[in-house]
Amino acid sequence: MATFHIKKEELNVAKEWMQTGEVNIYREIFTVEKNFTVPIKREELVIKKKNLTSSTPQYKDMPTEVIRILLNEEHVEFTKHKVDLEDVSIYKEQIQDIKHIEETLKREEPIVKISESLKYSNDSNY
Repeated sequence: MATFHIKKEELNVAKEWMQTGEVNIYREIFTVEKNFTVPIKREELVIKKKNLTSSTPQYKDMPTEVIRILLNEEHVEFTKHKVDLEDVSIYKEQIQDIKHIEETLKREEPIVKISESLKYSNDSNY
């Protein structure tokens, strides 16, 4: 008498989380040099003095004397302020997807080979 353990393959499906990447989130600051040209105004008191009567010829061609006194002027004042450019939201999202798996499974069947020289009967009363 021979005893066989007939077997078949079954497929067990298991899932596990694997880290596939890493993300670092930060803000980077870039600096830009800017040049501005701002016109400014000022007020001056101007006094011109010219010698009209000159008795001596050496003072005859004397240039006009100009005196300037600064009364008011504009001062440029720079202030910096932050302006919102955009809102950025960063979050994780789980996405459900379906993965199709195709695998070949084996199974055993018992096979009995009888040589042609043997005679057998297929009686159930045996």
